[in-house]
Amino acid sequence: MKIAISSTGKTQDAPMDPRFGRCPYFIIMDTETMEFQAIENQSAMASGGAGVQAAQATASLGVEAVITGNVGPKAFQTLSAAGIKIITGASGMVKDVVEKFKTGGLVETTAPTADSHAGMGGGMGGGRRAGGR
Repeated sequence: MKIAISSTGKTQDAPMDPRFGRCPYFIIMDTETMEFQAIENQSAMASGGAGVQAAQATASLGVEAVITGNVGPKAFQTLSAAGIKIITGASGMVKDVVEKFKTGGLVETTAPTADSHAGMGGGMGGGRRAGGR
């Protein structure tokens, strides 16, 4: 099975990134051969729509499942419409997450697990200032 894991780096030894739309990389892996490639997430720095763009990109790669920490409502809808299984709540190193997936230790998600724009955080312009213009 071909899966995508949100990652902070380009290898199986990298920590998984809990953000779907704003993760720096996706590790695309064949769970039978364990061959993988790191794909840079082109939407990570998008001003808006990062989750949908990331969902469209992973769908275009032919993945059957996405493993991440959280997924927002628009990305969830886009992935679901493409027939992609969505697994959230995972954490740890990419290689460990893949093993948990292969042994049935991760469960498919049936609803979004984050609000829209949740991954923007940390001063990236996602919040509103009190009394601001």
